[in-house]
Amino acid sequence: MSVHIANQIIKKEWTDYNNHMNMAYYVLVFDRVWENVLDKFKMGENSAKTSKRSTMVVETHTTYNNEVKEGEEVEINLTFFDHDKKRLHFKLEMIEKSSKKLSATIEMLSLYINLNLRKVSEFEEDKIKIMDDFINSNKINFNENDLLIKGKLKK
Repeated sequence: MSVHIANQIIKKEWTDYNNHMNMAYYVLVFDRVWENVLDKFKMGENSAKTSKRSTMVVETHTTYNNEVKEGEEVEINLTFFDHDKKRLHFKLEMIEKSSKKLSATIEMLSLYINLNLRKVSEFEEDKIKIMDDFINSNKINFNENDLLIKGKLKK
């Protein structure tokens, strides 16, 4: 179970001499797609520029399950999301669209940052409500199995 976030076509410049996507670009794809979710939570680029609040990743765990090649299309799905007052914990998966094979996963822990102070900050109430509404409407689609960063939220 998961929540579909976006699709992505694998670009030539992301591939390497093994004729598949280089490991660094898996993280790039996940990061770019995650920005879509951060925008929904009012914590993306616009928030960083206007309110000087943003998120910074402090821990990740990535798996590379099956290769993807130039021109292939992948689906990026959110398989888990939760938060506390200062942290986001989430997991994304990359599925090769035509074969439906799991290509990669990434699990991340991010902190909410006051960019003026460069210090961890608590989420504003409106952002907590947006995230909680998102969780409540999607939690049936989330899977807590195989989470490695579990237990780092302070609830």
